[in-house]
Amino acid sequence: MTHYPQSNATHRAVRIKLQTTPALIKLSDGVRAKGRLQVISATGGLLQLPVAISEGDFVEVEFQTRSGDVNGMAEMLNPLRAGSGNVFQPFRFIALEDDAHQHLRMMVESVGDQTFAGLRSSQWSSLKS
Repeated sequence: MTHYPQSNATHRAVRIKLQTTPALIKLSDGVRAKGRLQVISATGGLLQLPVAISEGDFVEVEFQTRSGDVNGMAEMLNPLRAGSGNVFQPFRFIALEDDAHQHLRMMVESVGDQTFAGLRSSQWSSLKS
């Protein structure tokens, strides 16, 4: 089954800032680009790229997590800023397969769990009830 991540206007998806996470971006014409994933969420992320990709372009984004590989279709958004030879460009996922969705969710939850003083997300949910 394919997941189509949706943004929620009233609740922003949890974002995780990453260290050095290599990513491979495959453009619709088959050209591949390497980048680094800076931020990730269940709905998208922020890539550090050598050159900007056109806003609105559909790409395939691939990266590895401890849980497994994530490979999904994404739409590139407007580049934020350029540094010395780098561009920071956000993207939003438009489709993820079951396994990729599960690996991404596990990655976000495992890092997010560390922000609640040692409480696991399932414990946090039961405390809020």
